[in-house]
Amino acid sequence: MHADNPSMADLSAFALVAEHRGFRQAARASGQSASALSEALRRLEQQLGIRLLERTTRSVTPTAAGALLLTRLRPALEEVSSALDVLNDLRDSPRGTLRLNVPVNAARFFLQPMVDQFLRAYPQIRVELVVDNNFVDVVASGCDAGIRYGERLEQDMIAIPIGPRTQRFAVAGAPSYLAQRGVPVHPRELLQHACLLGKFLSGAIPPWEFERDGQKVSVEPDGPVIVTPTAADFAVSMAIAGHGLVYLFEEWLQPYIDAGQLRPVLEDWAMPFPGPFLYYAGRRHLPAPLRAFIDFVQANFAQLPPLAQSAG
Repeated sequence: MHADNPSMADLSAFALVAEHRGFRQAARASGQSASALSEALRRLEQQLGIRLLERTTRSVTPTAAGALLLTRLRPALEEVSSALDVLNDLRDSPRGTLRLNVPVNAARFFLQPMVDQFLRAYPQIRVELVVDNNFVDVVASGCDAGIRYGERLEQDMIAIPIGPRTQRFAVAGAPSYLAQRGVPVHPRELLQHACLLGKFLSGAIPPWEFERDGQKVSVEPDGPVIVTPTAADFAVSMAIAGHGLVYLFEEWLQPYIDAGQLRPVLEDWAMPFPGPFLYYAGRRHLPAPLRAFIDFVQANFAQLPPLAQSAG
C-alpha cells in the first residue's frame, strides 16, 4: 500500500463510528477505546483532505462524502473479514469467540447443556454470553447472534428454532398465602390478589396473559414487589415467603412446586406460546464459531417445527 493511502484499521474505525453514530457506542461494540477511534478518524480525514463525519454534542452523522465512502467501504470490509475467516474453516477445528446475546431464562435452562456439549466438541472456541432481556440490536451490541422470542426481526436477519418449541407461563403461590387469601379460579380474580410483578428496563410492566377454550384474558394486577427479569429469583423467594403470587416460565417454577414450596393455580388457563429462536445477520460468510454453533445446534438439538415463525 502506498505510504499516503489510509490504513485498513483507520477505514474500519470510520465505518464502526459511522454505523454506530457515535464514538462511545462504537467503542463498546468493538472493544476499542473511544479516544483511539477518534484519533483514527482524525488521521483518516487529514490524509483524505475531506471531512467524513459531522460531530455534535449529541450525535455523529456521516457527511455526504462520508456516506458515499461508507456505501462503498462496507461490502469491501465484509469481504476482507470473510476472506480472513475462510482461513478459520481450513483448520481442523474452528477457533475464536462466539458472542451470544440471550434472555435470562435461556441462559438458566436450555442453553446450558447446548454450550456444555458445544465446548467439548470445539475446545478452541470461547463462548461469551451477554444475558439481556431488553430488545437490543444483536449486531449493534457487538454480538454474533441472539436468542429471542417472537419479536419481528430486523431486515436481513435469519431465525432458526432453538430450545423448546412450546413454552407456558405458570402462576403459583405459597400454600400459606393461598390458605389466607384463597385460590383464584379465574384470571380476573388476580386483581384482588397480591402479585409479584416483572418490569423491563424500559419501565414497561407486561400484563399477565391467559387462555382457555379459545378465550384470551389479559390482566394487569398489582402487588408489593416489582423486579426486572434478571431478579426473577427474588420474586420467587418472595412468593415462597408468602408475599404474593408469581407468574413465570413453568420450568422456572416447577422445582419449587415439586418441593411443595409453591402451589400452582389457574393451571387450565396457562397459555402456550412459541419457543425461542436463534437469530443472526444473513451475511454470505458467517464467522466460523457461529457457523459451527448453528450446525451443532441443528444436528444435536433438533426440535419440532415452531408454532409460529418470528421472522417477517
